[in-house]
Amino acid sequence: MSGPQDARRNGRRKRVLSAQEKYQIWQQLLIGELTQRQAAEQWNVDPTTIMRIRRVGREGALQALAQSRPGVRAGAGSAQDAELAALRAEIARLEETVKEQAIELVALRGKSRSGW
Repeated sequence: MSGPQDARRNGRRKRVLSAQEKYQIWQQLLIGELTQRQAAEQWNVDPTTIMRIRRVGREGALQALAQSRPGVRAGAGSAQDAELAALRAEIARLEETVKEQAIELVALRGKSRSGW
């Protein structure tokens, strides 16, 4: 009988790992706690799964390091920066609208006083 974390494939049981489990495996491989073969046996997965976890972890780490900049907070910074830029643009647009309306109001008041 297979549990919720298992799936049948080609008559063999295939273990489906969570993201947290994959990260834990990657850490164990990274610090040398387990070899790839030991990890496959311990976690009851195919050795190719372990090789894929190792490759994806390495690629992800390299990509994250390539994008990181010293002194800049990681995470939602780019989304916050984009939102901040959009809000600043909206403020500038509204300021220009208010200036135009103020000029128009002064012109209209001037016309009504002079009797036009």
